[in-house]
Amino acid sequence: MSTATRSLPRTIGAHAILLTYTAIALFPVILVIMNSFKSRAGIFGAPLTPPTPGTFDLIGYTTVIGQGDFIHYFQNSLVVTVASLFFVLLFGAMAAFALSEYRFRGNTLMGLYLALGIMIPIRLGTVAILQLMVASGLVNTLTALILVYTAQGLPLAVFILSEFMKQVSDDLKNAGRIDGLSEYTIFFRLVLPLVRPSMATVAVFTMIPIWNDLWFPLILAPSEETKTVTLGAQLFLGQFVTNWNAILAALSLAIMPVLILYVIFSRQLIRGITSGAVK
Repeated sequence: MSTATRSLPRTIGAHAILLTYTAIALFPVILVIMNSFKSRAGIFGAPLTPPTPGTFDLIGYTTVIGQGDFIHYFQNSLVVTVASLFFVLLFGAMAAFALSEYRFRGNTLMGLYLALGIMIPIRLGTVAILQLMVASGLVNTLTALILVYTAQGLPLAVFILSEFMKQVSDDLKNAGRIDGLSEYTIFFRLVLPLVRPSMATVAVFTMIPIWNDLWFPLILAPSEETKTVTLGAQLFLGQFVTNWNAILAALSLAIMPVLILYVIFSRQLIRGITSGAVK
């Protein structure tokens, strides 16, 4: 029996598992988007069926756009996410370059200390963070969210990027030093272009929890001027009446940026994951 024949059942089994996991992961997303185009009767009458001419209704989207200031909430989420990603990638890459390139006393301990940030949830320090933001006068500002999310994303960014930067050729960096390039020039012009797949991986893994977070916007920035998309969707949740059309429409609109980001950076994401697994 040939090797290809023996490996066929394994390949079929692996693909079956992956397809099953994909279906389970996509089912809630498809269900939310599908029901956002239905009337209230259609949502509760047949939640698992696509919209029909009798159940199709855009009342959820018109409510989201008409009530509240969803566009402003979307802008707040976009500003917080983009700014946090910028600082996470910048400072995370610089820290990873320092840990992977230079040897100094406490190098390993510093890496382990940063790795603790991955294992310890930042929400455990919510009270201390709130007290710090109150003392700094940053409550109900987007700056508070950006600072918290930057601190939240740095440990994972440093952990991933440092492993990739260790694989960058020392000969390339030494050649740059011989040519008179500064360490900053070597970092920005030689090293960063070579670790772009890993940067995309960090960006995707960092963006999703920031964009979907409800905890810190609710605690640090609950005012109308600083509400994010996830917090703004709570407007349609009532104690006695819930506008499910508007909630599903708001969630569908909130899902779009994450899907677009994945479509744009899917190749870099897969390349970053696979290159980190294979040396």
